[in-house]
This record gives sequence, C-alpha cells and structure tokens, in this order.
Amino acid sequence: MTEKKPDGADAGDAPRPELPATGWAVLGLLSFGEELSGYDLKKWSDRSLRFFYWSPSFSQIYGELKRLEKAGYVSSRTVAQETGHRDKRVYVITDEGMTAVRRWAREAPVEPPVLKHGVMLRLWLGHLLEDDRMREVLGRHREFAETMRQRAEADAAAAADEAARSGPALVLKWSERFYAAERDLADAMLADLAERDRGRR
Repeated sequence: MTEKKPDGADAGDAPRPELPATGWAVLGLLSFGEELSGYDLKKWSDRSLRFFYWSPSFSQIYGELKRLEKAGYVSSRTVAQETGHRDKRVYVITDEGMTAVRRWAREAPVEPPVLKHGVMLRLWLGHLLEDDRMREVLGRHREFAETMRQRAEADAAAAADEAARSGPALVLKWSERFYAAERDLADAMLADLAERDRGRR
C-alpha cells in the first residue's frame, strides 16, 4: 500500500508543511506569475475569490505569505516607493511553490461545498418572525445577490481580456450565474410568501 505524502512532497523529498485552504488560495493568486504585495493580493482576492470562496483578511494574507516563504514556496524583496511612502514588500512564487500548487490543484481531494446560508437559517425560523421581517430579509438578500451578480459580471469581462486568466474568467462567469440564481430564488420565495398570505385570507 502506498503511503500518502503531504501536499507538495515528492518521493525522496522531506515532507513539506501542509497548508490550510487560505495558503493554497494565496499561492494560487501568485501562480499567475506576477510579483504582488499583500495589498495587491487582497485587492485581487476581493475581485475574484470572494465570489465563490471568501476573501481573506489582510492579516490572514500576510500570515500565509510568511508561512509560504518559510516553506520556500515564495520569495520576497523590498521595493522603494516613488511617492515617498515607506518601502513595500512584494512576493513572487518560486519554482518549488509552482510545483506544489500545481500538484495540489491536480491531485488534492476536492471537498464538496459546505453551504452556510444565513438568510435561509433566519427564514427557517420564520415562526418566530413577523411576515414583514421575513420579506425584509428576503428583499435585502435579493439586493445583495444582484449587486454581487453585477460585480462578478464586470470582473469576468475584465478577466476575459487576459488569456492567462481564462480560469478566473470561467469561474467569475459561474459566479455571475450563481448570484443571478440567488436573486431569482429570493424572488420565488417572496412569491411563495405572497401566495401563503393569500391562502390565509
């Protein structure tokens, strides 16, 4: 029986530290080949990752960058700012890091998504809420979903212009459809509430 090796370890290699999902996400952002600061990584995750996973906080990103650099997956250097601000540190993926994230993307088990839908949890407790409050919760969720759909649509169009980012563009199109579905589901539930109210009369 073959022993399973940690992510990023080849036969004969010393075992590499296992990374949390956030670490792989940060390394994945760097795998597109750009030299990026922590601020750049946060901006990009807000424009991409947040639509389908989550956008790590600055502290999480910088924590993972330290972990990745210690593992040899990224290297960094300090860059002087022309504007007079303090120098910034930028990071680039190493060959070892590229090998590790490629192997993770190809071979690591893909976990099924876990849905934590706060709106549905609130509506599930509808027997404790007034009808107006239920409609308000659904209305706000509909607005949120439509806003996210529009942002995903815009970011997908921007990503489509860069051939190297065909993967992000594809997932952003999925994100656009996902939030359109959330919007439509909210509309359907509002219609369900209206029909229930008519049945009570």
